[in-house]
Amino acid sequence: MEETNHQQINFFSECSIKPKYEVKASKQPHYLASIDLMFLSLDHMQKGLLFHAKPQNIQSQLLDKLKISLSYALVYFYPLAGQLATQKFPDEHAIWVYVDCTTGPGARLIHAVIDFSVSDLLSSCDIHPVVPSLFDLGEKAVNYDGHTRPLLSVQVTELIDGVFIGFTMNHCLADGTSLWHFISTLSEIFVQLKDENHNDNNLTKTEVSSMDITVSRKPIYKPYFPEGYGPIIKLPYLEPDEFVYRFDPGVLRERIFHFSSKTMSILKAKANEECDNVISTFQALSAFIWTSITRVRNLEPSIRIICSFALSWRTRITPPFSQECFGNYIEGVQCASKVRDLLGLGLGSTALLIRQSVESIDDTEIQKRLHNYAKAPYVPQTGSRSAYYEPNGVLIAGSAKFDMYGPEFGLGKAVAVLAGYANKDDGKVTLNPGRKGGGSVDAEICLKPETMNALESDEEFMSSVSIK
Repeated sequence: MEETNHQQINFFSECSIKPKYEVKASKQPHYLASIDLMFLSLDHMQKGLLFHAKPQNIQSQLLDKLKISLSYALVYFYPLAGQLATQKFPDEHAIWVYVDCTTGPGARLIHAVIDFSVSDLLSSCDIHPVVPSLFDLGEKAVNYDGHTRPLLSVQVTELIDGVFIGFTMNHCLADGTSLWHFISTLSEIFVQLKDENHNDNNLTKTEVSSMDITVSRKPIYKPYFPEGYGPIIKLPYLEPDEFVYRFDPGVLRERIFHFSSKTMSILKAKANEECDNVISTFQALSAFIWTSITRVRNLEPSIRIICSFALSWRTRITPPFSQECFGNYIEGVQCASKVRDLLGLGLGSTALLIRQSVESIDDTEIQKRLHNYAKAPYVPQTGSRSAYYEPNGVLIAGSAKFDMYGPEFGLGKAVAVLAGYANKDDGKVTLNPGRKGGGSVDAEICLKPETMNALESDEEFMSSVSIK
């Protein structure tokens, strides 16, 4: 056993997992659409499940079964076992980036140990500083690094009285919908494996007994290329230093605030009193959070501010795409206002602004944007002044509709969903479903320390939340 760079995490072992058997489609390049390529300079996706349960024999009852489960899951999600590859076109000053499914290292499976209890992780006021090291050993990377790093990493960290399973997935291959599709499928396979042959660590017998496993939702590979474009999309660069940036957001505080189902109903009802019952709970919550953060920032009244959203367009395009379509099917939405105007509006009027912005992303708008991306593909700059973040802005991502507490891996229902370091900045808000269900929401909010301090002192905001 050796220590990692994080002094509190002890690395125990790791291995690479490849698909149980080869599928015909994996012999061909996995093409990336122009919207997939836009993530090359961003961080990976990182989500993990904390369980207040621990197998008696973690090797045979969890790690060995997870190895087998991964090998079967990668048969269906075979691009995740591949590696990014680049073909250069010097005469055009262009490159083509794709996934080579034949030469990849497979998925990375890590076993680590930490001398922490579940309550140690959850009792911290802010998200505990050790949490980033529960994903890929805390190693930082951007999606472009998928040329040399695995596209998927699963880290199993033993706690004193529990287990944390952290997933790191390359964002060029998938969005949040696809990430949770994979995690759910992996758990579905895991629970079908029998325990009886694990005591003697006989993997051969276990594999034989798992031949009848089934997968209820198989991924569909259907990258979207507008007519006349693709499947090869050439980016107008030749070397990575032309478009790969490694952004450091500086010191942030990260905290999870819980909105109960009752609070969500109250916010929605309050917003709809002003708007003739057209506001959704998401729009009401987003309006409340945007207004609250803006209020405590104490900005000049004339400053223009932005609230951005990452919106799935699978069902917004005609004909619609299935939720099983694996890849990036998301589009950015922006709602703008001046500070004085936003703070002068009621909750309902702000929610209505958000609703109008969201509704503008219809089939026509999506088709236009996707056509423009394919016609002139590029990799957006990352950082606080970029296509993703604006100074004094709020970016709301995630979804309370994801089935985050469904995957149990034989350990019962998770007690918390936590995220790693990836894609954090001042004003980033990630919405997750609350553990109790019923429409409750956990909002992970990242802010500069002075702004978080002000938010915690804001009576209007704090009266609507409970501390997670």
